[in-house]
Amino acid sequence: MARSKGVTIHDVARRAGVSIAAVSMALNDTGTLSAATRLRIRGVAEEMEYQADALARGLRRSSVGAIGVVMRSLDALGQYAPRGVDVFTRYIGAASSQAMDRGLSLMLVPDPTRRPTPPLALSLDGYIVAMPHVDDPVVRLFERRGIPYVTLGRDPSRPDFVDWATEDDAVTIRRVLDHFEAGGARSVALVRGTDPNAWNMDSEAVYRRWCTDRGIASRVLEVPEGDGQEGGERAAHAIVDAAVPDAVLCLTGRHAAGVLTGLQARGVRVPEQTMIATASDSEHTRHSRPAISAVELNPVATTSAVLDLLQARIAGEPSAGPILTSARFRVRASSRRTPHTPQTEAP
Repeated sequence: MARSKGVTIHDVARRAGVSIAAVSMALNDTGTLSAATRLRIRGVAEEMEYQADALARGLRRSSVGAIGVVMRSLDALGQYAPRGVDVFTRYIGAASSQAMDRGLSLMLVPDPTRRPTPPLALSLDGYIVAMPHVDDPVVRLFERRGIPYVTLGRDPSRPDFVDWATEDDAVTIRRVLDHFEAGGARSVALVRGTDPNAWNMDSEAVYRRWCTDRGIASRVLEVPEGDGQEGGERAAHAIVDAAVPDAVLCLTGRHAAGVLTGLQARGVRVPEQTMIATASDSEHTRHSRPAISAVELNPVATTSAVLDLLQARIAGEPSAGPILTSARFRVRASSRRTPHTPQTEAP
């Protein structure tokens, strides 16, 4: 994927109607420009995404042997080490070690559309965008800059984009729902997040199809990911107030732990009355009492596939994407109703 030449200082000067020297003074905070002129030039530079990044412009001419990762779910949370959530660190760790095995360095970059963006961030050989949002500004930035990128998870705004990999969420969600059904569930509620990504959207679509196929009324509650366990507890009270279902599937581990706490506070016995499972394992799910059945994602296989796609894209080779990997559903006490249910269901 060829890079664009990008915006130059001459472009900024033309747009602002000033000299190149004035642009340099405004961006480097030197000279005798008035405060109003300095702010106006900086505003034009921001709008044009010019950052006087001489380092970036020089590095763009050749490979730097480094790639970036943007974790859009963490950007949305506004924190990069949410307590008890280890799935992101496992993906980052797997990507880092595998990148080094390939002779690449890996840089974790917070939302690069926010200012100021470190010049080096726009000089990397390519990017992995994890869980892109609908009409994602980070994807738009890389498109404008001509920076090669792939996504971990489907881009919901680009149905023709194939350079992505993820676990086969459709298979996994159906496996969990079938497990509920085998345990006697005839009513299942879904608690999903509000981030506008394919994981939330596609999981809900699979759940609704599963319910329709069985003549079951669907019940979907949307809880912001950032609300964590407290959001799950509120969802549990809303579920009980409507009618206690036979099972609850939560997409995030924190929501699942909160739902468990909320159901127990209302006197609902788990798993005897209501089974609980989550599509993302975490410390919360493993340490809850009862422990919560959870999907164990596959960061090693998935990041390996994503790196294959990114290296091919950087080299201008044909894409092998999209690539789906398999996850493992670990059945724990929160949904185990018979002594014959295996602890682990194979992918």
